[in-house]
Amino acid sequence: MKYPKQATCSPHFMPALTQQRTDGYKPFLFLFCLFALAWITLLLFAGGMTTSIQAGMAFLDWPLSNGSINPDGWLSESDKMAEHSHRLLGMKIGLLSLGLLLWTYLRESRKWVRTLARILVWVVILQGVLGGSRVRFDQLNIMSDHNMLAQSFAVMHACGAMVVLGLLVALTLANTRRWIEGRAGLDVVLPTGVKRWGIAATITLFLQILVGAIMRHAGAGLAIATFPLASSNSLIPAYWNFGVSIHFAHRVGAVIVTAVLLIFLGKVWGSPAAKRALGYGALVLALILGLQIFLGALTIWTVKNPYAATLHQLVGAFLLASTWGLTFLAHHSGRATNSPHSN
Repeated sequence: MKYPKQATCSPHFMPALTQQRTDGYKPFLFLFCLFALAWITLLLFAGGMTTSIQAGMAFLDWPLSNGSINPDGWLSESDKMAEHSHRLLGMKIGLLSLGLLLWTYLRESRKWVRTLARILVWVVILQGVLGGSRVRFDQLNIMSDHNMLAQSFAVMHACGAMVVLGLLVALTLANTRRWIEGRAGLDVVLPTGVKRWGIAATITLFLQILVGAIMRHAGAGLAIATFPLASSNSLIPAYWNFGVSIHFAHRVGAVIVTAVLLIFLGKVWGSPAAKRALGYGALVLALILGLQIFLGALTIWTVKNPYAATLHQLVGAFLLASTWGLTFLAHHSGRATNSPHSN
């Protein structure tokens, strides 16, 4: 007795999907990466504004908002608009990350680039879970006498956003013509000092953003209400509590970040090869640093104006992204991207 053959997936089906993989420059993929960076900029602004105006609990449910994806009043009430637009933009970043994953899987022959795209999707999913946990475990929902758990999720959510941004920056740079074809200085090996101080600056900035996130979500942005002095005729606060301590730590961190970034910039400008490869980026980084210092002061001087505070948070993300981008480029310099061993 003959049995009908069971339908099976052809062993040639999966290779057929990926047969157009190349390691060459793909202009439309690069433009898609830029589009994703533009969207995450809007997402970071919406998230920062949500925190600045304390609208994180405008809706007590998640993932829906008042049980709907189009809740009443979200276009007319500022707290609902901030929180719901943040959720919608987060959803769009999720869709864009899936698009990047599919695109790189089908067309990109560099294995490490495909791996970055996979990691991006998982981190974006984790970000959604952290944001939802911040709402679900708020004291308004769990009826606790403190909000430490929700604030912890909020801080992790803020730091996770920086990881998503960093992954998108890496993917964007990896898909530039300059990276793929080794143009404009990327064909030489840069000094070790540039690479090491780039890593140090990136880590220092991430830790500073962590401290800033703790300060913002603890409501300590004005725990020290004057700048540059912390009390009358002194840089040191006159009294201490948790809010004052975390705020003062953020100010001290700003000094450390500035020093480390200036050393990094000095290493870049002090090397002819590094200046040729990264000089314009270093100049942009210096300008962003100056703007960030001004916005930090403006946040205090305007008694934490929500736009000043949000822009301070957003430009801080730009500062981290720029530093990470230059460091990423520095470590790529001198490598033959089109060699058979580069995948």
